[in-house]
Amino acid sequence: MAFKREARRIRWMIYLFLFPSLAIFLLYRIVPIAWNVVLSFQEWKLIGPNLFVGLSHYLEMIKSDVFWQSLVNTLIYFFVGSPIAIGIAIFVAILVNKPLFGRNAYRAIVFLPYPITPVAIAIIWKWLYDEKVGLINYILRSLGMVKQGIPFLQSFSLALPSVIVTSIWQVLGYFVLLTGLQSIPDDLYEVAELDGAGFFTQLFRITLPLIRPTIFICFIVGIINSFTLFDMIYIMTNGGPGHATEILISNIYKNAFTFNRMGYAAAMTFVMFLFLLLVTGLSNKASGGEAGEVHYYA
Repeated sequence: MAFKREARRIRWMIYLFLFPSLAIFLLYRIVPIAWNVVLSFQEWKLIGPNLFVGLSHYLEMIKSDVFWQSLVNTLIYFFVGSPIAIGIAIFVAILVNKPLFGRNAYRAIVFLPYPITPVAIAIIWKWLYDEKVGLINYILRSLGMVKQGIPFLQSFSLALPSVIVTSIWQVLGYFVLLTGLQSIPDDLYEVAELDGAGFFTQLFRITLPLIRPTIFICFIVGIINSFTLFDMIYIMTNGGPGHATEILISNIYKNAFTFNRMGYAAAMTFVMFLFLLLVTGLSNKASGGEAGEVHYYA
């Protein structure tokens, strides 16, 4: 009987300590999501009564070319930009993990762009890409590779890849740190070398399997970046030319605060939330499905 009372007391203590965090999570996460779902079925106005419109926003979304273009651009950024960034990060991490002179300095240089605000990075790279006075075009003209400057951010075919390159440059250092190659014992590589294992054998048999959880985290960061790359898009291209660099979050912003279509923007926000859940679940499944799993030990 005393054991049951003690267990009940411990259980209520756990609930008591968890209550503040759960209350904040409910207030700032669950309630806004629920309100967003309600708002997506209405024609919300700043002045006047709200009108219930049912599924009309979702039907309009299905028929909208701009929505599908922004969704495709978002998925291109994730399925192209994130894997490239992670692949480069693993390669760079392997290089800086070797006993090189000035290794810590190299790590600092690679990580340096990440703490810089996206707005500052967007301004810098917008100048680098500039057709007339940009450094990239200046170098290309100096080397005789082009006669006229390339309009990177004004080109329908080059604008999105240019933004993706900028985003990869910013997040690369963070991915290098996340890979966590320092946690892999050197003994494993030494034994593999004694057995005659080459670089690629060690990469696919030792490195990648042991850093699989951190690769999953990199993918999650890539997912978040692909759905929230608003600052960089807004400064560099504002979604243009046309809608060549429009992503979901920038499309939502324009509908909500430029066209004052809060209900339609709420519907797109809910769809984006569902895509986030889907892509995150698939990434977790691909990584082994162990993210968030709780292990109990006797």
